Amino acid sequence: MRTRPSARLLVIDSLNRVLLFRFSHSTDALAGRAYWATPGGGVEAGETFEQAAIRELREETGVIRQSVGACVAERSFQMLLPSSENVEALERFFIVQVSGQEISTTGWSDNEKAVINNHYWWSMDELANTTDTVFPADIISILSTHQIHTDLSLLK
Repeated sequence: MRTRPSARLLVIDSLNRVLLFRFSHSTDALAGRAYWATPGGGVEAGETFEQAAIRELREETGVIRQSVGACVAERSFQMLLPSSENVEALERFFIVQVSGQEISTTGWSDNEKAVINNHYWWSMDELANTTDTVFPADIISILSTHQIHTDLSLLK
């Protein structure tokens, strides 16, 4: 089984809400599944996790940064891809703070356009009380561990 490294982004706004995308699969190997997940994606050949995080941040949200800082969490698990391939997923998470809530989807691939049908800025209370599936399942713990408190002077 191949390992699929990916960079995931915990994008936090000035109200300490985290951005999640709503994925709904209808025609691929994950047909019938719907869930919320962080922006992010696979590490391309020759990229570091940080470089992939910077690229994915730009492609999926339109936010341009030169750095995303240190990895704040990592997880490894078996995952079924929409293509039907089973992989060992290796995900590293990076926190990015932003001042606004507007995102641009102009960098989305055709596949992303087909499966991502919404985005929402979630408060910690909303995450704690939702019955929807959210990935990573321990997102509140990750964010709490890193005591997310927006410093407006850091936002650009």
